Amino acid sequence: QVQLVESGGGLVQPGGSLRLSCAASGFTFSFYAMRWFRQAPGKEREFVAYISSSGGSSSYADSVKDRFTISRDKANNMVYLQMNSLKPEDTAVYYCKASRGTLEFWGQGTQVTVSS
Repeated sequence: QVQLVESGGGLVQPGGSLRLSCAASGFTFSFYAMRWFRQAPGKEREFVAYISSSGGSSSYADSVKDRFTISRDKANNMVYLQMNSLKPEDTAVYYCKASRGTLEFWGQGTQVTVSS
């Protein structure tokens, strides 16, 4: 069974850091591009970060550029999102997505709350 399980969310103060993890199983991880999305209450789900199947290319939404870093660990089928200088507007449920052509797999999400 295909599974993407996010972890690492929680409550953090503005300016703090958090590292999200996504554990992949049930598919050939190295064939899939990976992305992080997020969804705040009452808002559309939005793109956050992308990393290619090889890990050789990445891109970010303008709102998180220079603050977030996406990476992948091929040996352990893991994807990470390092989040620094967090802002209240980063508060959302963060989702991991795997894709290959038209195929898409989604995780169930992990809550990130940035608040004083």
